[in-house]
Amino acid sequence: MAGRTARVRVTRVNVEDAGVSERADLLAAEEPLGIRVDGQAVSLTMRTPGDDIDLAAGFLLSEGIVATAADIVSIRLCDGQRCGHDHGTGDTTGNIVDVALRPGLAVRASLRRAFLTSSACGVCGKTSVDDLHVPSRFDLSSDQVTVSAQMLAGLPDKLRDAQRIFERTGGLHAAGLFSAAGELLAVREDVGRHNAVDKVIGWALQAGLLPLTGTILLVSGRASFELVQKAVLAGLPVLAAVSAPSSLAVRLAADAGLTLVGFLRGRSMNVYAGVERISVLRCVPD
Repeated sequence: MAGRTARVRVTRVNVEDAGVSERADLLAAEEPLGIRVDGQAVSLTMRTPGDDIDLAAGFLLSEGIVATAADIVSIRLCDGQRCGHDHGTGDTTGNIVDVALRPGLAVRASLRRAFLTSSACGVCGKTSVDDLHVPSRFDLSSDQVTVSAQMLAGLPDKLRDAQRIFERTGGLHAAGLFSAAGELLAVREDVGRHNAVDKVIGWALQAGLLPLTGTILLVSGRASFELVQKAVLAGLPVLAAVSAPSSLAVRLAADAGLTLVGFLRGRSMNVYAGVERISVLRCVPD
């Protein structure tokens, strides 16, 4: 897990007894990752090292640059000169992912981002509202999957149990992909919510699993517009979050036919769109 965490010295202050002590603390690592397509810089984002190939692949899909794994001829992790491969261990060879696209496929000039994207923002660098929306080639309304509310209520605990780095640092978001029966298919962690989702979607893209029909994506934070759009582009029918969605996220989910669940905590949840996919034993209206 080298590279995903960093050890620092901190001063511990206890207000109750005015005690002060020095100790070591383990933090989630945050470093820049440059994404380069056909020799040209496209984005520079802050992320937790590890699963960088997945992150770059998911980013390319989310931006509408690629649609299938066949659009990517090669994808490698580099230090600027030498290129290697990231196998998800965090033992990386650099902070640049170099991508070659199939002949005839190019990045639109409007999609190139000329400045740093923080770990908290996946749409930074977009210049207009029109730039934010990327049409999906998948019809989510045709996905007739239903999921149990009781099963959904248990997913946050499953996700937390799978967060190895969060358990050690307390400083990472997570995205987990589950089957309709509640089986954990993939989990990724990162300092950025959008990065964690891109890592999951990039893994699925490279594995040839898109569209992710009949699956559930659970995120550890809130459900923003960008996360809903990433789910729609991956063909995911259900997105659940432990916190609140934004108004634009709800609007996009409803328009796209995505089931959007928020405040998934304890034994309750709010369904903001696509409630027909959620099966419950008993529904009592307010």
